Order: sequence, then C-alpha cells, then structure tokens
Amino acid sequence: MKWPFDKCPLCGGELVDRIVEKLLRGGVDTAVLKVQAEVCARCAGRIYTQKAIRQFEAVRARLEKKETAGLQPVGRTFHVL
Repeated sequence: MKWPFDKCPLCGGELVDRIVEKLLRGGVDTAVLKVQAEVCARCAGRIYTQKAIRQFEAVRARLEKKETAGLQPVGRTFHVL
C-alpha cells in the first residue's frame, strides 16, 4: 500500500507498516479492531488509512446504538472505585 507520508508528521521518525489493535468506545461498550497502520518507530504515532477510519466510525455508531450482533464478546470490563 502507498502511504501519504515518508516520515512521521509528528517527529520525523521512520514509519513502519504494522497491524495494530485499536480500541473504540461507543456508549458504554468498547470494541477492539485489528487494522493496518503506519507506526512511527520513534514516537509510536499512528497513521490510519481512510478505509480504517471509516470502519472506526461505523463500529462506533453500532456501539452507540447497541447494535452488537455479530460482535464477539471478550470478557468483561470493570470500573475501579
């Protein structure tokens, strides 16, 4: 894939193509997605594709509407008081 940047726009570090996990929150629910991103070897900044960003928006919208059919539950989350 051709990325729009040769170097990290935040610090100028080298970018490396990776599969990363992205946590998305919608309402009280959270989803974990694995997507392709360019990750800076120096500052760990991430650059996502437009396709990945559209996927983030779609998943957040589903979570906010509590439309979780087809999503696999993975454990439970607790708030520590």
